[in-house]
Amino acid sequence: MKSVIFDLDGTLADTSADLIAAATACFDGIGQGKPLDAEADALTAFHGGRAMLRLGFERLGVDWDEAAVDAQYPILLDYYGDHIAVHTTLYPSVVPTLEELRERGYLLGICTNKPEGLAETLMVKLGIREMFGALLGADTLSVRKPDPEHLWETIRRLGGDLKRSVLIGDTENDRSAARNAGVPSVLVTFGPSGEAIKALEPAALLNHFSELPDLLDQMID
Repeated sequence: MKSVIFDLDGTLADTSADLIAAATACFDGIGQGKPLDAEADALTAFHGGRAMLRLGFERLGVDWDEAAVDAQYPILLDYYGDHIAVHTTLYPSVVPTLEELRERGYLLGICTNKPEGLAETLMVKLGIREMFGALLGADTLSVRKPDPEHLWETIRRLGGDLKRSVLIGDTENDRSAARNAGVPSVLVTFGPSGEAIKALEPAALLNHFSELPDLLDQMID
């Protein structure tokens, strides 16, 4: 069957403010203030907790190493888990678009580099978890995007056909995962990368979720 696999952060939902808040809590906890900005650093937020911590330490100009990042990472995850949907919102038209896709016979899945437990919690809080037949996070398997097995296994668990599947994402990581898996990618232009995402040359670009059902009908037989 035909399937559509979605990234989560920056694709279905703008989670950047809550992610930055979690990193900020770490720096507050060690008396280093607020080196990150929710708007300016949104793209870094979508590259994960460790990326935010590294950027924060660099901005502070203090001595740090990966051990310092590793020490703060569990604190970041705990804070984020407790405040996961304070500012997070779905992008416009996500819900009606997902409903339309299901009506057209598409299987829907999530392939995200967010830890599985956090992804499950967020999807439930956003009220859309039941629309997806499979959700695989960063720790579901021993590998994650851009390793193709992460995407392949998501499609398998859905019962989808690899040759009739598309990955919807917002970063170079998603583009690479799709390329490695031999699956076409659609990258959104409304994420933090904006129009610059065109440089990755995906199979297609998505400017608004309402355009997705017709776009996919053109891409998948």
